[in-house]
Amino acid sequence: MPALRYLTAGESHGEALIGIVEGMPAGVPVTVDEINFQLARRWLGFGRGGRAKIERDRVHIYSGVRFSRTIAGPVALRLDNAAYAKDRAGWPDVMAVDGTGEGVAPITLPRPGHADLVGVQKYGFDDIRPVIDRASARETAMRVACCTLARLLLKQVGVEVGSHVVRIGKVGFDAAGSWRARIDALAEESGAEAVSRLADRSEVRMTDEDLTSQCVDHIREAKKQGDSLGGVYEVLVTGVPPGLGSYVHWEHRLGGRLAQAVLSIPAQKAVEIGNGITGSFTPGSKVHDPIYLKDGVYRRRSNNAGGIEGGISNGMPVILRGFMKPIPTLIKALETVDIKSGVSQPTRYERSDVTSVPAASTVAEAMVAFVIASAFLEKYGGDSLEEIKTHFAAVRAQAGA
Repeated sequence: MPALRYLTAGESHGEALIGIVEGMPAGVPVTVDEINFQLARRWLGFGRGGRAKIERDRVHIYSGVRFSRTIAGPVALRLDNAAYAKDRAGWPDVMAVDGTGEGVAPITLPRPGHADLVGVQKYGFDDIRPVIDRASARETAMRVACCTLARLLLKQVGVEVGSHVVRIGKVGFDAAGSWRARIDALAEESGAEAVSRLADRSEVRMTDEDLTSQCVDHIREAKKQGDSLGGVYEVLVTGVPPGLGSYVHWEHRLGGRLAQAVLSIPAQKAVEIGNGITGSFTPGSKVHDPIYLKDGVYRRRSNNAGGIEGGISNGMPVILRGFMKPIPTLIKALETVDIKSGVSQPTRYERSDVTSVPAASTVAEAMVAFVIASAFLEKYGGDSLEEIKTHFAAVRAQAGA
């Protein structure tokens, strides 16, 4: 069984984004509607910018799926960029594949916090546009499309992925609040997707009505100030069997793989697994999860480890939190330097989100689903879904689970 992997191509304001998913076993149910549903969730959240009014993502599947089931070959996906045709900025000319680019004004003011300056330093551009368009978070739309295939595979073996927003700016849940028990109970009783369904009903993907209202007001005030807000979200995975990942080599450790996947999303600056942050200044007797045996199965009395011990899943829900910095594209001008003239001046005005934390939480769901699915296939792999289910059932029966 080849490793599950995907590749994306395309620019933010090019004609389309392209994705290739390789390693999907045969027989996994996949529909365009299911992928489009996840793509629509990526646009959720109060405080989104102008592009949210332009793009309406609809995926096109070109290969690897027949009669709504995977056929083991590479799955080819395409997302058309609506902004390519509708944006008033004339992007079809600016990002044209053919032609000389004559008459197209270069962008020479790098924005602090973006890849702009380091991109031109690395690749030798005299125009920041190529950096802006590939480094853009627009690329995560294709990630969500590709990773939805992994999510659909996991669903077939009883594994669910969900998320909710914990904090936006200064408004959010307290670390030791009662929300923890409430979210854990919902996930245990109904699965991680139930947490997402609850969060999706909120304008900011929070599971508390009062905090939702406070966040909306906080975002409005930040917009008035021409500023942006970061925040924290939580991703949960239920139904994860013990034994995914390994301590044998550093790159096989499940926690490290999850952290890398989440930190690869634009503007994500930190990842916490379980109570990783609070646990670092708490006595060990109150951090480590006691083990007990019930009906021949090892269990934990708590889940401070976030479902991962020694780089391996332990059978408890996998829980991680992503920390997103405020979006660096600001209405409020910041100091920068023109790369052509060397003159210091303020950044240019751009339309921008005030916050994208709700959207980032759904992208993180997708990335986490992909890592968990990859690790699952490494342990229970087969050429078809039925073969994988057989392997999985055999191991669970042997373990008494």
